[in-house]
Amino acid sequence: MPKHYTPRELLEKLVSFPTVSSESNLALVDWVEEYLASHGVKSHRVYNPSMTKANLYANVGPEVAGGVILSGHTDVVPVVGQDWDTDPFTVVEKDGKLYGRGTCDMKGFDALALAAVPMALKRGIKRPIQIALSYDEEVGCVGAPDMIEVMAKHLPRAAAAVIGEPSMMKVVSGHKGAFGVRTHVHGFEVHSSLLHIGVSAVMQAAKLVDWCNQVNAQNAAKTPSPMAADFVPPYTTPHVGIIHGGTANNITAKDCNFSVFFRCVPGESFDMWRDAYMAKVAEVEAEMKAIRPEAWIETSSGDGVPALEPEEEGAAENLVRRLTGDNSTNVVSYCTEAGQFQRGGYSSIICGPGSIDQAHQANEFIEISQLEAGEQFMHRLIDHLCED
Repeated sequence: MPKHYTPRELLEKLVSFPTVSSESNLALVDWVEEYLASHGVKSHRVYNPSMTKANLYANVGPEVAGGVILSGHTDVVPVVGQDWDTDPFTVVEKDGKLYGRGTCDMKGFDALALAAVPMALKRGIKRPIQIALSYDEEVGCVGAPDMIEVMAKHLPRAAAAVIGEPSMMKVVSGHKGAFGVRTHVHGFEVHSSLLHIGVSAVMQAAKLVDWCNQVNAQNAAKTPSPMAADFVPPYTTPHVGIIHGGTANNITAKDCNFSVFFRCVPGESFDMWRDAYMAKVAEVEAEMKAIRPEAWIETSSGDGVPALEPEEEGAAENLVRRLTGDNSTNVVSYCTEAGQFQRGGYSSIICGPGSIDQAHQANEFIEISQLEAGEQFMHRLIDHLCED
């Protein structure tokens, strides 16, 4: 028998799965797969390499082009060390708010997308809803790219992708991209009284960290580009959050490890900033080797998360503005999977219930009114997909 749930009931069920990024999400995926199957919808998994987590995607309705992707992530951030007033994995209502880990970020949107499935099928939509649920968004948007690639190959091409990160149901048309460069400075140990013949990895690393300070000051002083102007701050920012190194106060440090994390405004490439940092690395390494040829700097860098670039007359933006009535201009400095869908060839936009201010916090909540606004959005989306 088909399983029918309200968005509130679906939210309660999804929150009950403690899908912290360090743990598997397969129990949640199993449940969603069974729920979709009860409505005659076949879903598909894209696993991580260790088969401990999975993305889940499905085509709801006719297998034709022109549908809309509803994208959400299944993982949540940890609750350890946070002071919660209630069980974080049980939805609790108080003062018009629903408390629980992930209620806002972003199982509220996931619940709305799943609740739309039986409504869409009953109405007989003429273009499909495509559900896309990812793993490990919270640790660098790791899971979505493989799913996006598979969806592009095996599903009819959607006209728009709506990424339901919390935006108070406002249209967010752009976000910064991000990538990191892991850096290991290999120094040469001597007694610190003989500092001139040793190479302190910590002190050399400090030059690279200070390069970040200098770049931030230079970028802040520039006139931002039109595409960057709406961001806060309106420029690319390199940042070092964690650093480890050294053995003792009287030994020049043999090792120092840190990562430089760049948040890049749309229009500026990762390669440009990676090259700029590597030029500074080469300069510092040459100074080290002039003292001790054995000293060197090791770096490695991943693909990063691409920016979401505002689209001129973008299909996704036009659709969501029509459905919400929102004509405001909004961009954000954090990363989402929207940039990855855009890079995969989909017109993409961010719009979802709840406030990002609640994300990752103790006593995370979503206002019931926001869940209701999201439900109305889904009704209007289904109306749109029923049109000729």
